[in-house]
Amino acid sequence: MTTSPDGPTARLTKLRATFRRAVVQRLTAVDLATLLYVTIATGAVLAFWGADHDGWDWLLTAHALLVVLVLLAPVARESGPVGRFLGEWYPILLLLGLYAEVGVVNVDLGYQHDQAIQRLELWVFGSQLSYRWMREMPSPVFSWVMHACYLAYYAILCASPLGLWFSGRRDPARRTIFAVMVTFYACYVVFLFFPVAGPRYTFELAHNAATAVWPARAAQWVLDQGDSWGAAFPSSHVAAAVVAVLCALRYWRALGFVLTPFTIGLVLSVVYGQFHYAVDAVAGLIVAFAVFASQYVYGAEREQARTPLPAGSWERA
Repeated sequence: MTTSPDGPTARLTKLRATFRRAVVQRLTAVDLATLLYVTIATGAVLAFWGADHDGWDWLLTAHALLVVLVLLAPVARESGPVGRFLGEWYPILLLLGLYAEVGVVNVDLGYQHDQAIQRLELWVFGSQLSYRWMREMPSPVFSWVMHACYLAYYAILCASPLGLWFSGRRDPARRTIFAVMVTFYACYVVFLFFPVAGPRYTFELAHNAATAVWPARAAQWVLDQGDSWGAAFPSSHVAAAVVAVLCALRYWRALGFVLTPFTIGLVLSVVYGQFHYAVDAVAGLIVAFAVFASQYVYGAEREQARTPLPAGSWERA
């Protein structure tokens, strides 16, 4: 004798099916990557939680809200031009908050692996390049160029996906956002479980003609306002900027050519300015090329020649 499901069970089954169709099946690759990162970050917070970590309940609350935001993203993408833009770009907008969380966790834990990275630096390069370079080459002109490239990081990060988006290359823009976010998420996971403070904190800062130029002072001011302790290895600056430029070179070569010199300067500047160990930069390059290679799994087809969008139709996907 068989029995039919009771009313509450049938309603629950129907509700789950509706949720899958309405939300889960409409999640994009970047949505899923964000949920995966939130899961790992939540695991880190729970694993490291102790009696001396007051306020970490706010981190878990923020994670819960972020999950809600991700689940609402498919709805936003179908709610008009503003909602569509926010639904595609919300991970980029959350970067500062996620980066700050890494610093909060690492400062509270209070340990770092800089000695291991310094030993690796000596083994690979035979010297502490981040300490010696600016002291042995205190050129104001070279320092100006290096620190200007370092400050250009924020422009590089935004210019690649924004340039693709507003030129009508929407699918490449989405792929670029996905690649950049996967890069950040990969770096942030390492930061949470293997914090490295970096040479800015472990060595005395240089004071010479190279540090007196205004881009150098501006870079130090920016870091004083919003640096995250323990977020040095691998260099997310290098990794994310290189991924952004590689995507630009793939999808819109002219844009990539414009951004490439600044990105090369950025890779050098993180070491010259004593922001990262040289092995941090090398590790960032490794992450960048690994993520970019994975793009061929996510979307192997090169974008076809762009058809100009009609005037006033920037919001069309």
